Amino acid sequence: MFRSTVFLSCALAVLSSANAANQRTPGAGNERAIEIAQGSKRVKKAHDFLVARARTIRDERLRQETLDILLAERVCLRHREGLDDAGKSRIVQQLLEQRLVKADAAARLPLGDGASAQDRLKAGIFPAVQEEDARCVHSPLPFTAAPGSNFGGHHSYPGGLAVHASVNERTSEALAATYRAAYGASGETLGLDPDILIAAPIWHDWAKTVVFQWNADGSEFSELNFGGAGARPDGTDDPIEQAPGADSRTAAHHILGVAEAMARGFSPPMVIAQVAAHSTPTLDEYKLVNWLRAAAIIARVDPVARGYLKPDSRGVLRLPPLRQLGAGVDLNSPPPGEMNLLGEYAIHGLSDADFLFSIPVVSDAERILARLAPDFGFAEPGKDEDPTRYNTRYRNVVLAQLSAERILLRYAQGGLPVVKAEVEELRRGHLL
Repeated sequence: MFRSTVFLSCALAVLSSANAANQRTPGAGNERAIEIAQGSKRVKKAHDFLVARARTIRDERLRQETLDILLAERVCLRHREGLDDAGKSRIVQQLLEQRLVKADAAARLPLGDGASAQDRLKAGIFPAVQEEDARCVHSPLPFTAAPGSNFGGHHSYPGGLAVHASVNERTSEALAATYRAAYGASGETLGLDPDILIAAPIWHDWAKTVVFQWNADGSEFSELNFGGAGARPDGTDDPIEQAPGADSRTAAHHILGVAEAMARGFSPPMVIAQVAAHSTPTLDEYKLVNWLRAAAIIARVDPVARGYLKPDSRGVLRLPPLRQLGAGVDLNSPPPGEMNLLGEYAIHGLSDADFLFSIPVVSDAERILARLAPDFGFAEPGKDEDPTRYNTRYRNVVLAQLSAERILLRYAQGGLPVVKAEVEELRRGHLL
């Protein structure tokens, strides 16, 4: 899950925003992040768990594609195959025309002086990559080195993506087991697809390997928010922010991950379950519809022809009636005009709800680490400490090894001495 955090201290905010890099080129700190993640047993454990679960996916295509994004050192981005600069401009123009991105949405993206609004939007929708040619565009980071969100947000350290996804994976499968135990009988599956319950949490945040690259100072790239407004299920067509609930913008990684799933030809139930994070599906169907529309434009596919969307009786795009949802009752017909809901959509959305804990603990953990910094040869942030040294040799290393969650949980158990002892153990192991 991606959400902006307001919990960071002023000193840490200054530290993380220092030396903002030009995002026209791959992150200068990517290799150091890979090194940090490779040295973390916690990251390896999380990644090994995800790979083991992915190997149990029954559908061969979904299994192989999921293992690809988990194991490939540089993933081939299918949604960008054969896409030249002119093609990127056409996609940006389509998104603008359909009000799925605002013209000034990327105004704060650090690209240097003289960059046009069009250039900024292209940089946000098509982030810099390691290699770009007619055959394949490669992701700049492996799954194991990407963070879980923006710098200062949840799991914002090298390998945080794998840890975050492992939490969501466990939650998804546990929720499904709870549904079957509570609502089933005699071992019924209730039609819940175990492949989707495994794959959706892995695929949901995968595009953070492209969006959240690492700057030389150990901070991260800035991310574009888009997904616009556009046609809503109730038939209105509200401009962005002109009516309550009309704004459906979300983080770029979410839409880009769905575009990649579409480009790889995933089924409608899988793609829609994947897009059902970042919202409450039953309340915000229009958001899911807009994100699917945006992803389809980027993937250069027809979302209706592929079965990802379907016009209702009024011609408004809605989620389609998959499986037997349309067998006898048109759930979209007014009144009340409800959505076509599969259990996997709700389960995946709920599985991404660890933000209640994982976002605020980062600020707490950073403050604890700042207090301990002098004991390990670092000045506190904002006190004559070099941001690059602090982030790449202390903050990011400790968080990748311990996690912010563990730091706060252990602090609540035994206070500062307990956390200090764990950091000291890292120093004895020559990790600091």
